[in-house]
Amino acid sequence: MADLQDELHTTAEVDELDRPAAWPRSAPLPLDTTTEAVPDAAPAPEPGVGPESLTAPAADTDPLERAHAFLSGNPVADGYSGLPWALRHLPWFDLELGESAVDTDVPRMREGHVGALFWSLHLPEGLAGDRAVGATLEQLDLVRTVVRAHPEGLRMAHSAAEITDAHHCGRVAVVLGPAGAGAVGDSLGILRNLYALGLRVLTLSGTTWASETGLTRFGEEVLREMNRLGVLADLSGTSEATISRALAVSKAPVLFTRSAARALRPHPANLPDEVLVELGTAKGLCLVPLTAEQTGPSVRDVADHLDRVRALAGAECVGLSGTYDSGAAHPQDLADASCYPNLIAELLTRGWSATDLALLTWGNVQRVLRGADFTARVAQQRRKPSAAKIAELDG
Repeated sequence: MADLQDELHTTAEVDELDRPAAWPRSAPLPLDTTTEAVPDAAPAPEPGVGPESLTAPAADTDPLERAHAFLSGNPVADGYSGLPWALRHLPWFDLELGESAVDTDVPRMREGHVGALFWSLHLPEGLAGDRAVGATLEQLDLVRTVVRAHPEGLRMAHSAAEITDAHHCGRVAVVLGPAGAGAVGDSLGILRNLYALGLRVLTLSGTTWASETGLTRFGEEVLREMNRLGVLADLSGTSEATISRALAVSKAPVLFTRSAARALRPHPANLPDEVLVELGTAKGLCLVPLTAEQTGPSVRDVADHLDRVRALAGAECVGLSGTYDSGAAHPQDLADASCYPNLIAELLTRGWSATDLALLTWGNVQRVLRGADFTARVAQQRRKPSAAKIAELDG
């Protein structure tokens, strides 16, 4: 792969961000290496990114400085960005130079130590059928065009290994997804073509086969085919019946790309405690959104949700979802993609270990992607591409 022989780019130096009030000085980052082992289907992270790459910052540094030091070796894999739809409305933009019209550009991602970004292909409400399929393909084409136009800052990635390669070459890895289930158009053939074009996450809601009543027989077949391909199921915003059935049917880890703790914030996309416990048992991943509506108006509120998800689901089942450029308001000190050090600094003051932080920022996303690939390799040895039709199973 010739492009992997590019000269290694180092990330730009980061000026110190404004330090939110009431951050006490605290002890050096503990190097706790005790954590529950991940399943055999999820190999360890690539060398150079993860707990084994950590060194303890100096004792006299403040939490924000320690956060930057930590993130320089353990970047953020951001689980949701609405950037593709936001860029559709701009007549001209340059993400490498910087773009004030959006929340996300290459300079701010480097300042925030973002190493990977999942670009959502979700559509406005009201698009369905052929229109939804066509609009999704247009967004997918836009993402590819944008990445090609910014080769010094961005690189497409389709697997955990490609994400790590992009980071080692100084680029932000761009992963396609989630897309809405309407993009499939009730066709497993379209699902396979979307996978071939790079889609890696699909949200199971908004169709007749994934609705408030749960997954139909065809919906279950879609999920099995996703497992066979290596497409992750996103359950954020889905019904409790769909969540329950998807957890039972899926052989690969499932994602919640934008869900926090409902006990702390009663938002319909947030998860009740019993679902978080079930998610931990299934070794899925809850990506907590940095939005005021779902998590609250401050960094501390977001940290409260992270604490609760970690306590109930486990440290290996919690991640981060910036949800920038989605039209949502964001908590104070988390206004754009440059602000992740503010959140990590808050978690440091709460005593999060180096191991748990590394899982939160990078390792857990790597684990579920590797788990999906492992499941796909096994399934492809046992199953041929499904020829099922919705009329046959749900008619």
